[in-house]
Amino acid sequence: MAKGFTAQQVTSQAGKCFLVTGANTGLGFETSKVLAAHGARVLMACRSEDKARQAIERIRMAVPGANLSFVHLDQADIGSVQECAHKVIAEEPRLDVLVNNAGVMFPPLQRTAQGHELQFGVNHLAPFALTGLLLPKLSGTPGARVVITSSLAHKGGRIDWDDIDAHQSYSRTKRYSDSKLMNLLHLFELDRRLRAAGSPVSAMACHPGFAKTDLDRHSGFARIFFPLAGLIFNSAAQGAWPTLQASVAPDAVPGEFYGPQHMGGASGPSGIAKRMAAARDPEAAARLWTLSEEATGVRYPLA
Repeated sequence: MAKGFTAQQVTSQAGKCFLVTGANTGLGFETSKVLAAHGARVLMACRSEDKARQAIERIRMAVPGANLSFVHLDQADIGSVQECAHKVIAEEPRLDVLVNNAGVMFPPLQRTAQGHELQFGVNHLAPFALTGLLLPKLSGTPGARVVITSSLAHKGGRIDWDDIDAHQSYSRTKRYSDSKLMNLLHLFELDRRLRAAGSPVSAMACHPGFAKTDLDRHSGFARIFFPLAGLIFNSAAQGAWPTLQASVAPDAVPGEFYGPQHMGGASGPSGIAKRMAAARDPEAAARLWTLSEEATGVRYPLA
């Protein structure tokens, strides 16, 4: 058997509740399907209810009786993030794992409802806000986890602090890489704060390597490359292995980053992944945290 973590190592998740963002397609769909197959209750947080309902039916065809529920979430609007969090807090008896999976890649210049550059807003600010809002709920569940999805693209990230919302210049590839670096800085500072506060919640990050998902919809090159990558590298199901490892593996390490182990992190079973030194910069992490609090109005209930 190949060395590393795969879906075959997921054990029973009966009695547990997972919130998976962007669950109607790609990595989120595959993660939700595996979790449901192992007895978990999965809250599928999606922007489109129609697409979410179709995804639920697809999973139930493979997993009869799967415990799935739709929750509306538009990560381009912090108001929607707040509504999603409030619904989960009010209606769910427990929350074991928050899987921050949803994101956008390489869109033309667009802005969120609050006026932020779209990739900054959707890929970083929304997960930052959702995590902070749901932290009290997670804290009530022993062994709860937060999973943050980054990318190999974080290696190209160089945050432009003076033009964080792309009012002066915009490169869709640069802003994507920046947002993925932000994901790892979020993890770095979140893990530090959770430990310092003695919180029972753990935080991990993951990346799928090169996997065929519908993140390619804004890029002509990616629409050609990603299907070919699926033949050579990872399928969406295989790309979900690091997410699953961070979410459920008993030996997953708080603060760690998980990703494919073959071909420079592009494919294969999951294990501990390499991250750039910039992703462990304490000053940048603290600066981003303060900026994110100001942009979202969310302050984590941690000492």
